[in-house]
Amino acid sequence: MSTIEKALAKQKLAQHEKVDNTSEHEVKADSNIQEISSVSASLATKKVSSNKEKIILNGDRLNERGFIYSPDSAHHIQEEFRHIKRKLLNNAFGLASKTLHNSNLIMVTSSHPNEGKTYVAINLALSIALEQNKTVLLIDADVLRPSLHRELEFESKKGLLEYLLSEVSSLSDIIYSTNIDNLKLVPAGKPHHLTNELLASERMESLAKELAERYPDRIVIFDCPPIIGVTETPLLSDLVGQALVVVEESKTKTDDVKTAVSQLNSDIALGLVMNKTIRSKKDIYGYYGYGYGRKNQ
Repeated sequence: MSTIEKALAKQKLAQHEKVDNTSEHEVKADSNIQEISSVSASLATKKVSSNKEKIILNGDRLNERGFIYSPDSAHHIQEEFRHIKRKLLNNAFGLASKTLHNSNLIMVTSSHPNEGKTYVAINLALSIALEQNKTVLLIDADVLRPSLHRELEFESKKGLLEYLLSEVSSLSDIIYSTNIDNLKLVPAGKPHHLTNELLASERMESLAKELAERYPDRIVIFDCPPIIGVTETPLLSDLVGQALVVVEESKTKTDDVKTAVSQLNSDIALGLVMNKTIRSKKDIYGYYGYGYGRKNQ
């Protein structure tokens, strides 16, 4: 091979090496871009999840209005709810849980509106949240007359109805953390003309099943519509293991209580809470009578 041919061959080889090196750098660059994109996507996902709004409850306002916000709340209310929640917790996680379907799911209802069921549901949830090793999820299932957001004084948000309408993809999308560590909330959501049907839907049944199985160590409280005149409330009793029926003293008729209770699932553990009982001139609120037992006993 001549000197000229050797020089041309050497030049050609150098050009090939340059091309190969360039391709290698491009591949590495592309790989770096993919890694950066992956990290960015991960950070974006974390940012979205961490930006979910927390519901802030005003403790002073809650205490003023007779709710149990802290261990320093009114002593007599604390004591009454301690007795009630202890029975519920025993049924949910003790020996009775083996005989109850979805024992950690509790519905709170009444015969008629305005007997104080939401007051009881909220205080029960707040009392359980004070437990050291228990968490509680409070759901506004009274979608006909939602009041949880009004009583706890927070802006209405997407909630149960959006989930039942499949407008949100995951149950976690409607579960909101609060500034009380052990308390989470699910609002009722926006009004809808098919609220009754939605409460009786298969998706509602699936929701109850997911809550019972996915969170077996959590108490779930449903603030439900009154029983009489609302056909869906008795259907909801098929989804829970326990029920509290709130009775307003000196107002609720005994026959109405019997009628209401007779419509509930006979296999659930049933409690009756006497509300608005007057103890003294200085103490005109609260519920101080309490009965508990299986409905069929």
